Amino acid sequence: MSRKLLSICIPVFNEEDNVPLILPAVDAALAPLADRYDVEYVFTDNCSTDRTFERLADLARQDGRVRVIRFSRNFGFQKSILSGYLNARGDCAIQLDADLQDPPALIPQLVDVWEKGAQVAYGIRRSRKEGFFVTGLRKLFYRTINLLAEHRMPVDSGDFRLIDRCIINVLARTPSSSPYLRGEIAKMGFQQVGVPYDREKRRHGRSKFPFRALMSLAIDGIISQSIVPLRLATYIGLVMSLVTFLAIIGYVVTRVFFDVNWPPGFTTITVLILLSISLNALFLGIIGEYLARIYRQVSSHHTVIEEHRLGFPAESGSGDDDRGN
Repeated sequence: MSRKLLSICIPVFNEEDNVPLILPAVDAALAPLADRYDVEYVFTDNCSTDRTFERLADLARQDGRVRVIRFSRNFGFQKSILSGYLNARGDCAIQLDADLQDPPALIPQLVDVWEKGAQVAYGIRRSRKEGFFVTGLRKLFYRTINLLAEHRMPVDSGDFRLIDRCIINVLARTPSSSPYLRGEIAKMGFQQVGVPYDREKRRHGRSKFPFRALMSLAIDGIISQSIVPLRLATYIGLVMSLVTFLAIIGYVVTRVFFDVNWPPGFTTITVLILLSISLNALFLGIIGEYLARIYRQVSSHHTVIEEHRLGFPAESGSGDDDRGN
């Protein structure tokens, strides 16, 4: 039987202390599969400002399995993952965080699920070593987006997953300027199987996802996977219009038929004006989010811009190539 190729896709940003640990940890985990699979490593560097790229360049020189793409600036975590997928040559691709919080030891289980026919095998986090508040927010987000999405979304699942070559081909044909890969892959269908695991603590360094970045990712996820907020704005606007119309009729009927002399309505007018302004601002904000996504989608620009490529086959007589995607 011909040997298949596993692509290990690893997005990195300021992970100089973790880079030397990745290959030994993954190679040890893949030792039981060494008789059936070859392995390549695809690192996507989101323009790190420390020595991450230098260490990756050293790895690429020392190990022919290592391929490195460095971006011209930080294009975000989701685009970094997507670029790794699209540059993978394997029969399947496995996304792994550089901090090794998602255990490489789980990879053989993901491969086993794939070998049994699933096109996607994803990790389900039973537990994670972080603060109670952040964990609670994550659980709330996963369940909220699953409730709002038009298709089933995996709950308590991050980006630690294995995807078949057919999924990569679909991703290549459907580019997005604001990808949310958990949702994009989930709505493709196919057979998708979850594998539970316990997430570890970060080995070195600090998380590159502050609370603001998590909130931005959550908004991207909800906006990209659901039109419920837009419909909710429409429904509430209709209800408020109906209530206002009935209130106007009530005032007119009371004033005309019951000859009631109303006191100056400063409070009522003020409340109604403020309510109107607040509703308009809220709904315009929601509509603006969707319009912004439409604008990004139809405008012509690069998904990512590559500054360097190391370890790739030479296309112009050099293995170091500058290009944009």
